[in-house]
Amino acid sequence: MKPGTLAACLLPLGGVLQGSAAAALQHQPALHQQSGTSCPHALATRVLESTRLVQAHPQPGAPGYADRLATTPLGWPRLQHWCVWIEPAAAAGPAARWDQLWLQAVEAALASWAELVTIHRSESRESAQVQILRRRPPLQRGRASHGRAELALATNKPGDPPKIEPRVLVSISPGQRPDAIQATALHELGHAFGMWGHSDQPQDAMAGVPGPTPVLQLTARDRATFMWLQQQPGLPGSDATSAGDQVGCH
Repeated sequence: MKPGTLAACLLPLGGVLQGSAAAALQHQPALHQQSGTSCPHALATRVLESTRLVQAHPQPGAPGYADRLATTPLGWPRLQHWCVWIEPAAAAGPAARWDQLWLQAVEAALASWAELVTIHRSESRESAQVQILRRRPPLQRGRASHGRAELALATNKPGDPPKIEPRVLVSISPGQRPDAIQATALHELGHAFGMWGHSDQPQDAMAGVPGPTPVLQLTARDRATFMWLQQQPGLPGSDATSAGDQVGCH
């Protein structure tokens, strides 16, 4: 997935996160590492240029801020099982220390989401449905941000069984304090894993307008909204087509 192919399904997300300078990088549970065929090269190769995000119809009794989430005309861009690639840190040189701080903060945010959904780490960028880059997002409508998630839907080659899956490019700026990087990553990964919308409460990780202190953990509202999302119909042919399905990556 190349950045130039994502123009069809973009949402401007994220922003400057400010707050305490104290880093809160705690011990996090390990993620599933790549093994065998967990994350082979993705079958979905053609980006659907016409796909867009649309506001979902309100559902009475939906928890948290579920009624503020957007979906696609083809189904919710969610999976039970995600393959994730993170841009590696430099092994040596002047940038190595700062790259490692960025990587540790992103890993901490990823581990928070791994408590709710199966995440496999891919060693190959091409085999990942979520790609996390260490870069400042380009200006969008003249506005700068420290993080952005960009969504595309891709399908497999004609003649194969129909399959559509989300592909997400996540940009996390390295020019922040570790706690701000972690909070930015926590928010943008929420979008990447299907939460295409914002909470109206600043204490939530998915708040549209963040509060004065970086949010480093998912709140009860974040978790309830995400678990509701995981029960919604997924994209055709994906591992989330039927609620509750769980299969390996491709």
